[in-house]
Amino acid sequence: MSDADHERGSEAPRRSLPARLAILGLLAAVAAVFTALGVWQVQRLFWKADLIARVDARVSATPVPLPGPEHWPHIDAADDEYTRVALFGRFLNDKEAHVVASTEIGPGYWVLTPLALTDGTAVLVNRGFVTSEKRDPASRVAGQIAGDTTVTGLLRMSEDSSWILRKNDPAADRWYRRAPTEIAQARGLPTTAPFFIDADATPNTGGWPQGGLTRVQFSNNHLVYVVTWFALALLAVGACVYIVRSEFGSGPPKRREGA
Repeated sequence: MSDADHERGSEAPRRSLPARLAILGLLAAVAAVFTALGVWQVQRLFWKADLIARVDARVSATPVPLPGPEHWPHIDAADDEYTRVALFGRFLNDKEAHVVASTEIGPGYWVLTPLALTDGTAVLVNRGFVTSEKRDPASRVAGQIAGDTTVTGLLRMSEDSSWILRKNDPAADRWYRRAPTEIAQARGLPTTAPFFIDADATPNTGGWPQGGLTRVQFSNNHLVYVVTWFALALLAVGACVYIVRSEFGSGPPKRREGA
């Protein structure tokens, strides 16, 4: 076998033009998708940073009066959750509900007590956390506030749409979600706000319930996703460049003269 024949035999067979174009088109599409995902995550990054800044401002702001019933249908998580509010009324201690809780203190229950307002409506107030030993109101009589009182806390949205928590069982008086509408129906309350209030850390007589345990924390991993998607996009672009150079950069192998 001549040197020319050996050289031609060592050449890798080139793909057909349609196959080369298909591979290049696929890589270009993959690069475009990864780039689009990276741009989307940049937008999400700025959105999350703005959300955190707005929530931080609400949490540290001076308490505002609780919105009236006419505003309740328009309250939502994006614009109103974690707003610091102040409200005045009388606790209906005999209608409190105990919602299963897991806190930095340990497992136990949230004590959600209706606060009857002067306009005849009610708002559920998460007065705070109690251990299993303090679940029975008789074990914390000193903390059962009687008469008119002012509550300061954070407005929170109902947890009835959460997929993480178990569903409530009103018939058995077992509560796993802080869902004001369900609790109000089970307790036979008057018109009740569709949200609840997390009471602040103002101490209760006797030490229970313990308020001020609201965790205001948002995961923000969007920067990691931005870097990941753009890195994958660059890899796809690099693969495109490689295909262009290797499959389109030179013509078919030439025969040596004199072979």
